[in-house]
Parts: sequence; structure tokens; C-alpha cells
Amino acid sequence: MSLRLCCTILFIAGLAAGEIKNQGWWKNTVFYQIYPRSFMDSNNDGIGDLKGITNRLEHFAESGIGGIWLSPIYASPMVDFGYDISDFRAIDKTYGTMEDLEQLTAKAKKLGVKVVLDFVPNHTSNEHPWFIKSYQGIGKYKDYYTWRRGRENNTQPPNNWLSYFSGSAWKYNATRDLWYFHQFEYRQPDLNFTNPNVRQEMEEILRFWLSKGIDGFRVDAVPHIFEKEGFPDEPLSHKPGVTSQNHNYLEHIYVKDDQRSYDLIKTWRKVLDDWSDSHNEDEKVIMTEAYASLDNTIKWYDYGSNIPFNFNFITNVDNSSKPSDFKKVIDDWITRTPSYGSANWVMGNHDNSRIATRYPGRADQMTMLAMILPGVAVTYYGEEIGMVDKLDITWEATQDPQACNSDPEHYRALTRDPNRTPFQWDDTKNAGFSKASTTWLPVNDNYKELNLAKQKLQQESHYKLYQTLTKLRSTSLALKNGTLDTVALNNDSVLAVIRKIADEAVVLLINFSNDSPQSIDVSEYLPNAKDATVKGASVGSGIEWGSIIKTSDVRLPPKASIVFAAQPNV
Repeated sequence: MSLRLCCTILFIAGLAAGEIKNQGWWKNTVFYQIYPRSFMDSNNDGIGDLKGITNRLEHFAESGIGGIWLSPIYASPMVDFGYDISDFRAIDKTYGTMEDLEQLTAKAKKLGVKVVLDFVPNHTSNEHPWFIKSYQGIGKYKDYYTWRRGRENNTQPPNNWLSYFSGSAWKYNATRDLWYFHQFEYRQPDLNFTNPNVRQEMEEILRFWLSKGIDGFRVDAVPHIFEKEGFPDEPLSHKPGVTSQNHNYLEHIYVKDDQRSYDLIKTWRKVLDDWSDSHNEDEKVIMTEAYASLDNTIKWYDYGSNIPFNFNFITNVDNSSKPSDFKKVIDDWITRTPSYGSANWVMGNHDNSRIATRYPGRADQMTMLAMILPGVAVTYYGEEIGMVDKLDITWEATQDPQACNSDPEHYRALTRDPNRTPFQWDDTKNAGFSKASTTWLPVNDNYKELNLAKQKLQQESHYKLYQTLTKLRSTSLALKNGTLDTVALNNDSVLAVIRKIADEAVVLLINFSNDSPQSIDVSEYLPNAKDATVKGASVGSGIEWGSIIKTSDVRLPPKASIVFAAQPNV
């Protein structure tokens, strides 16, 4: 038998025995969050849907995006737009059918785009059959949720815990004559994960979606899955200006970051790995959403999360921050990321204002930063074209339950609708999102000027820059495997991000000054590289892409940013 034939037989035997393929595919990937209601409407009812996403999948391949993450598409009463689930195994009719999803994942696979599904384990809708059976006290379902007797002869909540949506985290149910726990909206009762039946249900749900072609899961609200046994009162936070009904009124030391939440993810890691192993499929990715301390966020790496979402560019810096502040965010995460892990950078999502609104005139800077740093970059839909919040949505048009639970005077401070408006495809009716007479949220008025079709035709645009950066990530060894240096230069006016490997370097320079041009010398960080080629620059900077510059004298206008590549002079 020839050596080649022997190796072939061994290879086939290995596959037959099962193996996890394509491990680590996510480590340098650009992921893209789709908010399905707002991406593309295929049936002209004014709401985005799965067929709409499928019809636009080429956009991701053309944009250099390796994976898309779908916000919830499950059957739901839509109290919280899909985060209140009434059936974990069904697609909400608003978004289409199971066949639509299977067609989406099949087409995505052909295009080389992974599909990640939002997984919401902490709670269900109060219309879920489990909850209905639970408050009726039927069989095993009695303990699927967290039920407690109240204080003061059952007339007051069991303790002082507060909901994210204002007020007590407990709701009285007259049928059962007990109070149920809900960390979010009262129609989103928390599941009881101390119950092994609940854990088994969730494992089966994961396998169900894997069978539909899903490549992984983004686990929602993961720190909140377990609570302190005994349900003690939480201490006051003593934060100024916070009312007793506000979530921030308490220090939440008993309702998040429980060790059992980490242990649970570890069991789900095994479920996904076992699936890949037995089906000879690519490794399945786990992303975890946790607004937590750096220690508690980094800890998820040790329990099976490939991508513990790094929100520190959202929570720890803002438009008034200096280069040294950004350097600290970067260095802290990189220093703490384990050797087997991959860093990640999240600039925006459905819960926060868009980067072009948070950083006026500087959106390109933030996109460039996420792309040039090592590891995973996460893009919120519309950021690739520089979409901004629609700030003038009226009280009458408001959809976000977080805002609707307030009043016409205060809703603007709470609403997330401005950063959830429809994607701006072109300058036709409703920005090409839908042919309906009205859309679920109004399209931003600026769509005639700011849209994808127009930016594709422009020589330099937010989208052209985005494409340039994703291509650079896929071709540059310095960005794939290079070292990282972050430096605050010019009296803390400029941030330099320097990636190097062997004879290649890629450098990002960001001028944080709103009114002062800067001349930057980075030659000491690039030995023997006197000249560099501009790969891209922020739109409107006046810097010519493809031009040759001196590493000892890089000129940056106010608010401008530049990416250039350098090789040692021969």
C-alpha cells in the first residue's frame, strides 16, 4: 500500500469517527449584527424579515463580513421585540417561516458567511406554555420559574430586588398566590436554572437550532441566569439622583455574575463541541453578552465563551475621552485576554446610540480602530455606511417598551428606537428597505444623501473605507498575527496603533483634536521604514488613498484618521 493511499484511508477513517472541523475560524472574523425588523422587508409590510436578509446576503460577502448575528427571530408577543419568547423552536410569523431560515443558512453557507443566532435563556414570555403551566401549578412546570411568597402576609414583594425596566423585580400572580421573579419587563419571567429539567430543555433547544444550520449562539444577558440562594435584600448604591424605582438604586451583588452561570456556559460549550464532533462540522461559536467588570467579563473565556463581548469602547470612553483613555481600554483587554483567546471589539449594538452619533464627525475613526486591533471586530448594522440615530422620533411613533413604559416628557432619555431605524439601501422610497406606505419605525430623513448605493459609486466613502479595511484584515499578516503597540502621541492628541510582523507593519493614527492639525513622527516604531502607503483615511480628511507618505512626518487634519502600510526600505 502506498503512503498516500494509507494517509487517505486514515483521513477518511478520522472523519468517520467524527472531529471538530475548522477550529478557531472566528478568531480574526468580522461579525455583523442584524436587527431583523430593520434590515430588509421582502413582503412590504413595513417590517424586516428573513427573506429580506436572504435576498441581501451578497452584501456581507462583498463587505468582507465573515459572520452575521441575528437578533431574536423566535415566536414572541413582541413586548420586547423578540427577547420575550413564547416558543423557542418556532420562527415568529413577522419574520417568516422555518423554511425561510433554512434557505438563509443554506445560501449563507454557499457564500462563506456564518450565521449566529441570538439565544435568550434567562427568561421567556409570560405567554410561553411553560409559564402558563407553571402558574397553574401543573406537574414539573411548577418550578420552571422562580416563585416566592411575599412579605407582609404576601402583600409585598419577597425582597427589594429591582427590574431593569423600573420598579420591583417581582410580580404577584393571583392564580398561584405567589410572586414570580423578572429581572427585565414583568412579562418576561426568569427561568429557574437550578431546575435540571430547565437545563435539559435548553440543551435540546441548542441542538434543535444546530440542526437548522446555525453556526453558533450569542447568549443574551448571561450574567443574570442565576441568583443568590436565600434571596437576600441587595444593598443601596447611594448613587446621586437615582430614585428607588430605578435599577441603579441598588448594588446588584446577588442577581448577576454567579459562578453557576459560568458553569452553565461550560456545559453548553460541550453540547456544541459534541455536535460538531459527531456531525463533522465546523466549530460552533459562543458569544456572551455581559455588562460586567473586566475581571468577570474576561472570566468567560475560561468557561467556553469564544467571544465574551467587550463593551468597553461603549461604556468606558466617550467623545470627550483622550487617546490615553482609549489606550487604557485596549491595553487592559489585551493584557487580560488568555493566550488561547481572541480579543474582540464591539463599537455599537441595538441598545446604544450609533457611533456616528456618539462620535460626531469621527465615526470612521472608531470603525478603523475596531478593524486594525487584533481579534474579532463586531459591526452593528448600518455602521458600515455611517448611519446616525434618528433623534426626532415622536412619542406617538415610539416602539421601544423601555420608552413606552415612561411618558411623553421622559421617553427620549430611555428610547432605543433612534438607533434601530431601517437600513438605508438607496434613495428610493423608504431608503429601499420596504415598499410599504409606512415602516415600523420611520426611516431617517437623511437617506437621500446617506445610503449604500450612493457610497458604492463614490471614490471614497464610509463603505469603501469599510471594504478596504476588511480586505486588509484578510490579506495582511501584520493584522492577522502581528504584535500590537498602542501609543498616545503629541501631548495626548493622537492615538497610534501599530501592528508589526517580520518585514510588514500596519499603522493606524487617529487625531483626537477637533480643531488642531497634527504632524506625527512614528519612524522610531518602524525601523528602516521611511516611506509608507496610505491604505485608507477617514472620509473628508483630504488624505489621498494610495499615496506615499513619510513615516517621520504624517500630516493629520482635525478629527482625521489614517491607516498605512510600511515595509523596510531596501
